[in-house]
Amino acid sequence: MPELSVFDPPMCCSTGVCGPSVDPALPRFAADLDWLQTQGVTVERFSLSQQPQAFAENQAVRAALTEEGNGCLPLILIDGRIVSRGKYPPRDELVRLIGAAISDSPSIYTPAVAELVAIGASIAANCERCFKFHFAEAKKLGVSCADMARAARTAQKVKDAPAEVIWEMANRFLGCAVEPATPRAAPADRQPAAHLAG
Repeated sequence: MPELSVFDPPMCCSTGVCGPSVDPALPRFAADLDWLQTQGVTVERFSLSQQPQAFAENQAVRAALTEEGNGCLPLILIDGRIVSRGKYPPRDELVRLIGAAISDSPSIYTPAVAELVAIGASIAANCERCFKFHFAEAKKLGVSCADMARAARTAQKVKDAPAEVIWEMANRFLGCAVEPATPRAAPADRQPAAHLAG
């Protein structure tokens, strides 16, 4: 989740309830920030009258104050970028701004990652043709043998987990240790990855 920073104009407290007149936007905004924190958003808040150093140290905030004066406050920043100025946005606008910031985040789901996922899915599905196809595609993309082996081992571990659970349950119900009818494969992390070489 992104980090939301609020740079308030000079005031005695962020709720606004201790002055001669209460701005209804301030307690509403404070409640919205509390709600955002319960949703996993990191929130920090600075007052010009109480924390002027934070304003001086933030380049975007300092530039806005130099160009526009205190009239630009409050400034709302998401991940260091100013997204709102001169007002306390309502909750729905804050959610929209945060959602836009998340969608702007660079994706790590590259074609190479997609092929690693497909290799794992091929292992889980026992699909030889699928594995050969995605192995070849991953090689074209420059994916290393080591990374393909990691994807294969992870998939095999996930695939083996239900079998391990059901075998343990069978032993509990039968009340005695039962050897499997066929030798069980060595754990995936001890199996050779020769089929991934070359």
